[in-house]
Amino acid sequence: MKKILFVAATADEADIVRKIPSLRSSWDGFYLGESVINTLVTGVGSVATSWSLTKWFCSNDTPDLVINIGIAGSFNRDIPIGAVVVPVSDCFADAGIESEDRFFTLAEAGLQKSDSFPFKDGKILFNSEYIDKIPGSLRKVKAVTVNMATGSVHTATKIQERYTADIESMEGAAFAFVCSSEKVNFLALRSISNYVGPRQKEKWDIGLALENLSETLQDLISVLS
Repeated sequence: MKKILFVAATADEADIVRKIPSLRSSWDGFYLGESVINTLVTGVGSVATSWSLTKWFCSNDTPDLVINIGIAGSFNRDIPIGAVVVPVSDCFADAGIESEDRFFTLAEAGLQKSDSFPFKDGKILFNSEYIDKIPGSLRKVKAVTVNMATGSVHTATKIQERYTADIESMEGAAFAFVCSSEKVNFLALRSISNYVGPRQKEKWDIGLALENLSETLQDLISVLS
């Protein structure tokens, strides 16, 4: 029986797990098929995610798999709103030093080695054995993590060009960093609620994104178990 921990930034994102039709409730969590399911709400952002997830690992038995779930913005307009995607890499896109005319990553500034664990060329790879089990219908993407959600065409263009990024979140790289450090198998699933750029929330579809993510989770857990 596998133990799976779902990690989300907000209660609304975590609640999609409880909406899976075949989920069975118990005093110690939830059950789906042969898997024991628990959820963790960390709070928004890298700091909250790092602290909450580290504290959870220090207080509980190590799960077989940890899955980060939630919504994300897409730089890539070939990805439709509501689509569920699977990050294969993530990085801290705005961690670095700015000069008058350019931005230097921590590695470029000599403050961090680009290949020091858990980084490879400045990115954290989702190289879990479970990646290969993900259905081909779910698109694999490159993700970036930011402290300030992008809200302009200028910033969106700079980030996408620098990192060839597909999606943006505020927690993904922190989640991957902690799981890598703890040597725990991990995955992430994000559902696209909006396109990155000028902030136009009337064009977002958070409801659709969460609904599609919940439907995907039920099918995915049966594959991963």
